[in-house]
Amino acid sequence: MNYAPEELLAHYRTMLVIRYFEEALDRLFGEGHIGGTSHFCRGQEASAMGAVAALDADDLVTSNHRGHGHFLAKGADPGRLMAELMGKQEGYSGGRGGSQHMADFSIGFLGSNGITAGMIPVATGAALTQKLQQTGRVVLCFFGDGACAQGAFHEAVNMGAIWDLPIIYFIENNLYAMSTRLAENFRVERLADLADGYGIPGLTVDGNDYFAVRQSTAEAVARARSGRGPTLIEARTWRACGHSKTDQCEYRTAEEEAEWAKRDPLVLMRQRLLDGAVLGEDDARCLDEQAQEIVAAAIAFARSAADPDPATLLEGLYAQSYSTAKQLSSP
Repeated sequence: MNYAPEELLAHYRTMLVIRYFEEALDRLFGEGHIGGTSHFCRGQEASAMGAVAALDADDLVTSNHRGHGHFLAKGADPGRLMAELMGKQEGYSGGRGGSQHMADFSIGFLGSNGITAGMIPVATGAALTQKLQQTGRVVLCFFGDGACAQGAFHEAVNMGAIWDLPIIYFIENNLYAMSTRLAENFRVERLADLADGYGIPGLTVDGNDYFAVRQSTAEAVARARSGRGPTLIEARTWRACGHSKTDQCEYRTAEEEAEWAKRDPLVLMRQRLLDGAVLGEDDARCLDEQAQEIVAAAIAFARSAADPDPATLLEGLYAQSYSTAKQLSSP
């Protein structure tokens, strides 16, 4: 391990925070404290943290509908994130965006999106900006395997390739697009092979191994930052939950679930740190307790936060109907 021990411990704690945050969301949705919908990333903590760990602080990240882990890995405040999910004024979008529409430009998180593949063109545009302005920054674009079947994916990756943009296209391949198996969506076994059509490097990595993800992403970042263009990374991982809150995963077998449970990214990370003498058993318990306390504090903050003022309902809107405006302006 050629990484600073304190950095590895911080990243492991963030992975624990992501796991406990998502478990808390699942519970809060079930209890009716959060409305709408949400897509959890339990089981995908290593791909989020490992990839973001390869970035500089001012590099940029875009996310998708399963984006809480990406946001937390990039440095989001768990309290403000939880407040947004509860529809509170202190949330990242003032309680208006919910699970799929949050951003914080101050930490380089350009946002998540409920549209499958919706942020891939945005990320490509952001990478074009970095190149034209010669900022030296790179863009890390997260999306799932299902997004690779969208036209936006092909158009954006082709543009990134022909213009040698500083971007990493990062597929979190959890093997199912909602309930559709990978083999039913694609004729290739490795989504990384799609890179051949654009003349850019493509590689497949164990998405549950923080160190493998970080190393592969670091190499792609170095390539992008030096002006040699994009890389397509396929991180093979597994969501240890349904596609969304109501999904019971009836399309997956018990054998699949059991095999992937053996490769829980938190268990793998903990063991690597123990084996490398970066972490002791007491330290592990302490980090686990810290992570749980961080999530508990986030929930307490969100519950005590103020609801949005109804008078601000129209703020931020680009357009509104005449009838709505008339009703709201009436005494």
